[in-house]
Amino acid sequence: MAFRSAISLSFVCLVLLALAVGSNAGGIAIYWGQNGNEGTLSETCGTGNYEYVILSFLSSFGNGQTPMINLAGHCDPYSNGCTGLSSDIKSCQANGVKVMLSLGGASGSYSLASTADAKQVATYLWNNFLGGQSSSRPLGAAVLDGIDFDIEGGTDQHWNDLARFLSGYSKRGKKVHLTAAPQCPFPDAWVGNALNTGLFDYVWVQFYNNPPCQYSSGNIGNFEDSWKQWTSDITATKIFLGLPASPEAAGSGFIPVSDLTSKVLPAIKGSAKYGALLSTGARMKMKEPCPTGNCQHVNLAFLSTFGNGKTPVINLAGHCDPTNNGCASLSSDITSCQASKIKVMLSIGGSACRKLQSELH
Repeated sequence: MAFRSAISLSFVCLVLLALAVGSNAGGIAIYWGQNGNEGTLSETCGTGNYEYVILSFLSSFGNGQTPMINLAGHCDPYSNGCTGLSSDIKSCQANGVKVMLSLGGASGSYSLASTADAKQVATYLWNNFLGGQSSSRPLGAAVLDGIDFDIEGGTDQHWNDLARFLSGYSKRGKKVHLTAAPQCPFPDAWVGNALNTGLFDYVWVQFYNNPPCQYSSGNIGNFEDSWKQWTSDITATKIFLGLPASPEAAGSGFIPVSDLTSKVLPAIKGSAKYGALLSTGARMKMKEPCPTGNCQHVNLAFLSTFGNGKTPVINLAGHCDPTNNGCASLSSDITSCQASKIKVMLSIGGSACRKLQSELH
């Protein structure tokens, strides 16, 4: 997904509120790794908000390239600096959070040249991130729970082979979970063949920035037809509805809460494969999230420096300059949000806004 791949974004989060098939159990997933100000991996898991954390991205691999992980400013893989994440990953998993690795992204360099190349990449992933063994594991000894396919370039060839080889490793003990993030035009241009294998556990479909298959005001027909095609033609444990959390989070496809709850969700929640709402956040002004009606809480991110004798410093990226008291002007916005019954919190690591789970029940 292009919006997740831009390292320069103030913050990028993917949040999915999962409804297990046949129950109202909630779960949230977040993509982590492309924003140095999003807090540590341990802090993210420690919030208790997330069932899945997806490390993004392994952005270079295949076709003879040396595989390379890119976690923005969190660590330097060239100096083996990402091995320190091993303890964080294990801590997440001890708290019941599944930790995945996402392949690809919008700005990566990757492709699979042949079935043999796909097998070689699968072997690399197994030995270096999953249950195999290697002397040069980029994330240390921690064993990840699965692989996410965020393929947006290269070619559409041999991703099905990669899925089969990865799934085959589940026979060696711990299940290798497979997920994918296609766009709603069916079949997906990049991973359509891979999805046809029926090996994917979760598929979160992007129903935005694609007018022919997304919801538009007063017209649910195109979206509903597309949803039915995805849920009938793709074998997966759950299909997720991917939407932007605000108008600013995507070029098109934002659905007001009133339309979402009265028109869109009632039309699809009866589907046996309905899994969740996947919402995408993007950079906003402080006052913008409150009037949308989408948020019950707005978390100011972040108080990034504090403790151990340090002078505490708040970092709100380009919104204001705390060094000259420039953030004091946010007081009126905070008061306005609170007048709209929005709770405003200060975050030490975490995400900025999340949908009310009650909207999905």
